[in-house]
Amino acid sequence: MLDGVMLLWFVLTAAALLFVAVDIRTTPESAVLKWGFVLLTAYTGVIGAFLYVLGCREPLPGLHERYVAARWRQTLGSTLHCVAGDGVGILAGAVLSSVFGLAGLVEVVVEYILGFAFGWTIFQALFMRDMAGGSYLRALRSTFVAELLSMNLLMAGMVPTVMALKSRIPFAADPASPRFWFVMSMGLLVGFIFAYPMNWWLVAYHLKHGMMTVRPAAAAAGAHAGMDAAAHAGMEAAAPHASMSMGSGDPPWPSIPVMTLLSFLALVVGVAIAFLLRAT
Repeated sequence: MLDGVMLLWFVLTAAALLFVAVDIRTTPESAVLKWGFVLLTAYTGVIGAFLYVLGCREPLPGLHERYVAARWRQTLGSTLHCVAGDGVGILAGAVLSSVFGLAGLVEVVVEYILGFAFGWTIFQALFMRDMAGGSYLRALRSTFVAELLSMNLLMAGMVPTVMALKSRIPFAADPASPRFWFVMSMGLLVGFIFAYPMNWWLVAYHLKHGMMTVRPAAAAAGAHAGMDAAAHAGMEAAAPHASMSMGSGDPPWPSIPVMTLLSFLALVVGVAIAFLLRAT
């Protein structure tokens, strides 16, 4: 039964991944979020493709700016950016842990370090350094807190899911088995759900960017010409949402220290639940 479910999952994932990889080329989105949707679909199959169509795919020419302006779509972009980047490091950590025989808390630490390192230094700071004036060091500083909080919630949901499934599904800890990749997909999917509320808060207080719109100059000019003044306000030809000033606006509530503490508390609770589930 499980093997049949996994076969269907991987077949549908391959079809969804092909669709997103081809279709997203014409979507006026930033390159990093295009890669983010491709990776998210690789992790979550048809769910990732559904989120792409519902949350980012331009419904009609010239409407992408208004379409992605909704807060929930902005948060979707922020969350997928986190999961896509962190997921690469987490998967690498899971594979390395299996190869070197690491398990339990050590495996969690390895996955956390590699996930955070890749998500923060590559997907956040390197790919988004233009939002920090082109300075990589400034980008590292400005994205650290947002990456930390989002990563903590991602791991809080992923770790108990993966541990519970690995303890109940034979060969799920072996990267050579399809069961390993199925379990990791389920873990990243649950982690995405857990990270979404934190990213809502981060986007609401401009501590993290959301969905973007990036058009060639000529296409952007044509799109702007057909939009009303309200939709046009605050837009720029290249990337209206990318130009927002992260960290500006009203002071966050709850404060950043409080949210940081809550994120670590969620992580500790998630890991504790994981070991309880593993022991039962």
